[in-house]
This record gives sequence, structure tokens and C-alpha cells, in this order.
Amino acid sequence: MPNKKRLLVLDTNVLMHDPTAIFRFQEHDIYLPMVVLEELDNGKKGTSEVARNVRQVTRFLNDLIEHHNEELEHGLPLNTLAHTQVECSGRLFFQTQMFEDILPSNLPGNKPDNSILNTAMVQQKLHAERVTLVSKDINLRIKAHALGIHAEDYFNDKVLDDVDLLYSGLLQLEDNFWETHSNNLESWQDQKHTYYKVQGNDVSGWYPNQCIYSEGKNGFVGIVKECGNDWATFQLARDYYNHHHSVWGITARNREQNFALNLLLNPDIDFVSLVGIAGSGKTLMALAAGLSQTLDEQRYREIIVTRVTVPIGDDIGFLPGTEEEKMTPWMGALMDNLEVLNPVSNMSGEWGRAATADLLHTRIKIRSLNFMRGRTFLNRYIILDEAQNLTSKQMKTLITRAGPGTKIVCLGNIGQIDTPYLSETTSGLTYVVDRFKPWAYSGHITLQRGERSRLADFATEAL
Repeated sequence: MPNKKRLLVLDTNVLMHDPTAIFRFQEHDIYLPMVVLEELDNGKKGTSEVARNVRQVTRFLNDLIEHHNEELEHGLPLNTLAHTQVECSGRLFFQTQMFEDILPSNLPGNKPDNSILNTAMVQQKLHAERVTLVSKDINLRIKAHALGIHAEDYFNDKVLDDVDLLYSGLLQLEDNFWETHSNNLESWQDQKHTYYKVQGNDVSGWYPNQCIYSEGKNGFVGIVKECGNDWATFQLARDYYNHHHSVWGITARNREQNFALNLLLNPDIDFVSLVGIAGSGKTLMALAAGLSQTLDEQRYREIIVTRVTVPIGDDIGFLPGTEEEKMTPWMGALMDNLEVLNPVSNMSGEWGRAATADLLHTRIKIRSLNFMRGRTFLNRYIILDEAQNLTSKQMKTLITRAGPGTKIVCLGNIGQIDTPYLSETTSGLTYVVDRFKPWAYSGHITLQRGERSRLADFATEAL
């Protein structure tokens, strides 16, 4: 498309996904078909995140109309609402008249989508190459292209251009790193930890709590503690490969798992994100670290485990029982990992197994995401599983629930996203990994290898 002021016809799902979307197109004009307003009206009821977004959109539209007495045919300037904090100089137009149906008579599809396509075609005839249809619906964009209408996805919520650019939390040092930095190297010990400080341009791109390592006979594994423009301080990572240093009977099977346990067991880190393929040990390590710090060290009062019930935000169903019992069908992964951490032994007898199960039940609480809004958690260890299915706004809502002494662990596989209109580059998990990397009290690691079984590893590679 030529680089000039455009008229953007918005689909309903764009506004449902991001209620501030009408302010995100800078100098370009926005056009809202009447069917979009009808769909917004139908989706405003309920307590889901989508319903909240719809209500916010309608409030924005109402504020724009109240700030201007101009006729809607001339459009409303979008730069009048100071609280949006976004620079935009375009105008907002509403469909104020019915258009003749100019779509092919045999065009399949539902009426709302076809109505939006018809509106876009009419505007395209009126404004030539200025018109662009913006939609999160891939099929609608394909139909638009088939009809000769220029269509695009909504890119404003895109965190990265390519998922390969996502921060991994892991950095391999050059083979000659120690030789080139030996003159500016300091080392000391404090509370049984060994620390190093290096200077040079090579460390300018490091982040706090980044995991660093070197290969070879002088192999090194460490975690960055502090860093500046041309200096960094890091400490030796603790070895969790050894059974003497196991965490609730769990030991690290590879370098990434060892780094993950270091981050999970560090009391100075408030937020940890673990991204990895199925079977890489995310849930098992997070749960083992939580049990160790809750039951053994008594650092936290209890463990709260929650995960996304797709579709997120809808009622979790008319299942009988309490909130925890309703969430049980979604918590199969938790139960599977508890069986690993608390193996059933014939030596303990029925009473011993029941006592252990009751102890775990009193310290591990299962909660639904639907009831997190407005809550504050003090001294809790919160595990947020399947976080790749959350949007950036939902992730913000959940993380801001943390009170003093609380640690949040986000787990997910960005290659398995089930939520509509989310992708690897727009997922809330990708968003927090990218935004938290410079913060001194957060840590991230991407787990590369599956350790579930040789069958699962082969299936991951071959299927």
C-alpha cells in the first residue's frame, strides 16, 4: 500500500482483542461498520475479559461522541481523549447509512463477515486505494483478498517480529572469554557463594539473572547478579545434578534445568518464567521448588496453582462442587507431577499415604483465573501454568495480584497456543519474557530438551 493516509475498516475482533485499537493507527482514519457496533452490543454482557474489553470500547466511543457536537458523517477527531496517552491524529467514522449489497451472490460465509466485506468494498469504490480491512480473522482476510480488498492483521500487540528473537535467558561465553578478560577479573566469596566481576564491552548486552556458561575443560556455569554499561557481576550456579542437592527428590538432567532450579530457589527473584517444549520439566521443577520452600523452608504460606481454562474468562461450567473441584479436570498435569514428587510406597501404609496427601492438600490450592481480579496474595508461591494462552492484558491483571513476599512462576510452551487470535509473537507469555528481562528481580530460561521419556522425545522430533 502507498505510504499515505488510509481509511481502516475495523473488524469486531480487533476491538475485542484490544479496546484501545482505535487509537493505535497514528494519522490514519478509522471506519466502524454498523454490524461491528451490533456485535459489540451483543458481547458486552458477562465477566469475561472479552466482555470487559467490549465495555471499555463502548466507553471510549461514548466519550468521543460526548466531546464533539459535530455530525458523525464528518468523523470525530481521535486526539481529544487525553487519558489514552497515545498520539493519533486521524478521525473516527461510523457507518450512518445502509449500502447496496455489491458482493457476489454466491459468496459463502456468515452475515456479519459478509456485511463487513460489503462495507469495505463500498468504501474502496469511494476512496480507491486508501481502504484497508483490519481483522484478526485469517479466513476473513483471505476472503477479502479474493474480492480484491486489501486486508491486514492487527500488528500493534506484536511483541517481536520473529519468535526466534525471544530472549532465552541463556548465553554461551566465547571460548577465549577468560583469556581476554583475565586482566579485569575480580573474585571473592560471600556466604558460601563465589562471585566474579568482569569489565569490557562484551558484557554490555547482559541482563540481570541471565544464565551464562562456557564449554570445554574449564566449563563454567554462572548467573549474572548485577550489570552496567561495561561491567557485570555474576556468581557460580549451584549444582543440582547431585542427589545430595536434590529438590524434593528431583535433580537436574541438563544445563537448562539446573539454571531453572537456581532461579526458582532464589529468594531474591520475585518472578520466574520458564518456556519449553512438552516434557521439559517446567511444571515438575516449579512444583518441587515450591514444595521445598513452602514445607521445608517455610518461606511461603502456601502454593497456588492455576492455569488457563480455554476459552479463557468464560464460566468454568456447571460442574458440581467448589471452585477447586471445578478446576480439577484442568489440573491433570498437577496431579501427575504430584505423583512423581510423592511416590506411593507400600512401606508407608495407608495411614502414611493419607497423611502425606492431606498435608499436600492443605498447602497446595487450586484456583481459577476467573476469580483473580481484585485479589492480593501475600507470601504465596503462585504457579501460572499454560501461560501462553493469555493475552498481555490478562497477564498484567494476574501479575499485579502479587503482594509482599509473593513469587510468581509462569510456565508455558509458545508452540502450543490454543486461544483464538493469539500467536507466538503476541502471546502474553512472550510479552512478559521480553518486558521483564531487564528487571533485577526476575529470571527467565528457555528449556530446550524434553526429559519425559525416549518415546516422547522421538515423537517430538518425528511427528
